[in-house]
Formats: sequence, structure tokens, C-alpha cells
Amino acid sequence: MCWIGPSPEAIDILGDKVKARQLAKRVGTPLVAGTQDPVNSVDDVMKFAEQYGLPLVIKAAYGGGGRGMKVVWRREDIPELYVSAVREAVTAFGRGECFIERFLDRSRHIEAQVLADKYGNVQVLGTRDCSLQRRNQKLIEEAPAPFLSDEQRQRIHDAARELCREAAYCGAGTVEFLLSPEGEFSFLEVNTRLQVEHTVTEETTGIDLVIAQLEIARGKRLDNTETPPPHGHAFEFRINAEDPARGFLPVSGSVWILKIIVR
Repeated sequence: MCWIGPSPEAIDILGDKVKARQLAKRVGTPLVAGTQDPVNSVDDVMKFAEQYGLPLVIKAAYGGGGRGMKVVWRREDIPELYVSAVREAVTAFGRGECFIERFLDRSRHIEAQVLADKYGNVQVLGTRDCSLQRRNQKLIEEAPAPFLSDEQRQRIHDAARELCREAAYCGAGTVEFLLSPEGEFSFLEVNTRLQVEHTVTEETTGIDLVIAQLEIARGKRLDNTETPPPHGHAFEFRINAEDPARGFLPVSGSVWILKIIVR
């Protein structure tokens, strides 16, 4: 038997957003201003706001899916939002450590799909745009990410590759970034697994990521580390049902009619 995926050490580093930021800074990945360690009090958040201004975002170090994340627009809201973020983090993840970053308003969510073997070879398969979200949950994923200059796309590829090399990453993974309307990039996180939206990358590259991950686990070397040219364009849509009469709580249901119009 063999483990399929990155090593426990890589998962530990990249699963902790504070450690992941430290790694990103070490290899020169674009980063917005943020704390290098978890904050310990409301005073720490206040000091960060004084130095870098608002808006800022309080994030759970072990968080995901928008839980344990609070955006601060007004200084007077810091005490309440900090306590709320810590409480959510403890409830959802069992740990309350939080860190602070400068918030990029109206940013796009761009991610790079990577494959890495056991010999230090890393291949970036392309980009996805996952900006359209509901409650910090992705609704539409698009590959390749549109409206990127060649320089921006190359910066994303280079940053994703260097991060994975530094972490001794192995297997399939996703390196995620934010892109502000002004063109400022910032590393967001690494998802150390296949994600639901990996299929749009498969559609545009012709590479089966599940098979590739299995072959890497068996010891196969990546002979080609060049980014394959995309073929066509792919979208993935998610249908999230909510009940507006109950505060938009998630509900189950059946889809009876689906019309897809292709022009």
C-alpha cells in the first residue's frame, strides 16, 4: 500500500495558513501585508489597522470555506469581529488561532492546478477563475481564467511552481491567489487535494488528474513539466438551494427542468 497525495509534512505546512504565508514569503510569492504569526488579542488587530489601514480581514489559521473569516470595514467593529472569528474557528476547526491580512476588495479568485512528482518536478496545468461565490463558497468555475495578461498568467504559474517545490509537494494540488482590480496579486492558500472544480482543467487539457495522481503515487516521473496549451473553454456550475423564508438556510430538493442554451 502507498499513500496517495502530498506528505504529512507538506499537508501540515500548507494546511496552516500562517505557515503557508511564511513559506510563500520565503520564496518571494506576492503577498499582501499580513501578520507573520497568529494574533493574540484585539489590541494586536488594532495595531495592524493603525499601521496598514482598513479594510482588513481576520482569518482562522486552520480555516476554510469562509468559516472563521471576518472582514473589518470600521475600526469600532474590531473587538466584536475578532471574538466572532475566534469563536467560529474553535467551533469549526477545534483551534482558535487567527491572523490578519490587508483585505483586497472586489478581488478575483484565481487558482493554478499543479501536479508534482516525488523527484521535485512540478507541472502547472493552467488556471481557473472561481470568483463567482456565495457565502465564500464557489458557484461557477471557469478554465482557463480569462482576462489575464501573459505576464500575470506567468507570474501565477511561477509562484505556484516555486511554492510547491519549496514545500516538497507531491501529487495534485491547487495554489490559490487573489487579484485586485488594480492588478495586485496575493497568495491565498494551497488546497492539498483534488478539488471539485478539477474537471474544468481536465476538459481544457485532456489530462485525467485522478489517473495522474495515482501514477505519481506509484513513482512515475513527470517527463514534461511545460504548461499544456488549453483546448477550448470549460465551465462548471453548482446549484445551491436555499430557503428565503428561513434566512436562506441550505435545503435539499429536486431539479425537474434544466435548459442549457448554447449559441
